[in-house]
Amino acid sequence: MTPGSNLPLTAARVAVDVTAPVRLDVSGLLLAADGKVRSDDDFVFYNQPAGPGVTHSAAAGGGDTITVDTGAVPDGIEKIVVTASLDTPGATFAGTEPTGTVRNADDGSTLATFTPPRLGTETALVVVEIYRRNGAWKVRAVGQGYADGLAGIATDFGVSVEEPAAPAAAPQAPPAAPAAPPAPPAPAGQWGPPAGAPAPVAPPPAAAPSPAPGAGKINLDKGRVSLQKNQTVSLVKGGRPLLTSVRMGLGWEPAFRGKNIDLDASVIAYGPDRKKIDNCFFGKLMILGGAIQHSGDNLTGEGAGDDEAITVHLGGVPPEVTGLVFVVNSFSGQKFSDVAKAYCRLLDAQSGEELVRFDLTHSEPRTGVMMAKLIRQFSGEWEMTAMGEFVDARTVRGMVKPAGQAL
Repeated sequence: MTPGSNLPLTAARVAVDVTAPVRLDVSGLLLAADGKVRSDDDFVFYNQPAGPGVTHSAAAGGGDTITVDTGAVPDGIEKIVVTASLDTPGATFAGTEPTGTVRNADDGSTLATFTPPRLGTETALVVVEIYRRNGAWKVRAVGQGYADGLAGIATDFGVSVEEPAAPAAAPQAPPAAPAAPPAPPAPAGQWGPPAGAPAPVAPPPAAAPSPAPGAGKINLDKGRVSLQKNQTVSLVKGGRPLLTSVRMGLGWEPAFRGKNIDLDASVIAYGPDRKKIDNCFFGKLMILGGAIQHSGDNLTGEGAGDDEAITVHLGGVPPEVTGLVFVVNSFSGQKFSDVAKAYCRLLDAQSGEELVRFDLTHSEPRTGVMMAKLIRQFSGEWEMTAMGEFVDARTVRGMVKPAGQAL
């Protein structure tokens, strides 16, 4: 299997063996429709080897095995992600290629194998996922990397393993409390200084980022808007904020014929403190209770139309989410200098009418690009700003910090 590919399962009970030349900690997480565990009981690993329909054991040939009995998985569980982290502190997957082997748990026959390609600074991975689609079960090769070990994966999926670290940060927060009250008047559209910085109480207005100085306040009254880098459009039509469902379509073409380009489009949701709330990508197709949904992975970039799309129900985005950053990454390591005609466009999700378009006019030999951001204003309306900022990051997780800084 290759990253993003999927296969139907031909067995009701499957075993996923994860092996590597070094010692790994392998786990399985049972995820509901919101992409989160229901409780810590849905985290299956060596210290908690059994969950509903999922068990952990040592693999016969070394490594660990996560066994999934699909018939015993509760109805509310949509997928089981199988993860691997390195047992040695500080070690990365650079030069180490773990392999996930999916077997029929009853007769031992191999159904699929997957080895994530070209790993680097990752210390933990989502290797594969067993997921339910239209009543049938499938397996998808993921290979999504994390730089902060198993704790990063577990926390991303709602397990409270990182909670002990929170109190360590909490003592630094109280000194900022006196400065915090002035900041909330600009929770959206005016991104104030980080919560831990008491001095800059006065500067928040200067930090309000509409990076389109002099461009005026453009809205949708005159039809489709074509943006250039750093220009902003207010999603207002006829004097009323657009709060229906919109679709952000992202597309690209190979710069050289015959060359496939496997890029991944994602969106990261932030709160007013620039802290990530959640992210939606090919490995997590729905977040925020269904307010944001991903179309799924495109492995080549070929064909007309958008390669990947992310639908956002603006009126259903929780109030704590004040910014969305849409990013594209090359997990396989291909550079954007190999990409032609990369663009993003915002459409009315129901009518298909194109509202806003941004075409990248240049590329850089890097592996990630921040395409656009949507920021909720204090008035309740949303503004879209074209970004086109390139960074070195092969996964959405690597985009969280630079995208937060760009808000």
